[in-house]
Amino acid sequence: MADNINNTGGGGNTGLAFIIGGIVVVLAIVAYFVFARGGMAPESKDINVDVDLPEVSAPAVPTTN
Repeated sequence: MADNINNTGGGGNTGLAFIIGGIVVVLAIVAYFVFARGGMAPESKDINVDVDLPEVSAPAVPTTN
């Protein structure tokens, strides 16, 4: 009767454990690049835009006599 042993261990959750472990590793790598390396802060740049336009005059309209 030793052959009738039911082994109902949690072996079916092994795949789920690997998936969750992979997600944790990916999140740890993303957190390293975001927090340890200064995040995604843009560099400050000095931008100077000149919007002064030259004065433009309309051509003279000919008069009819």
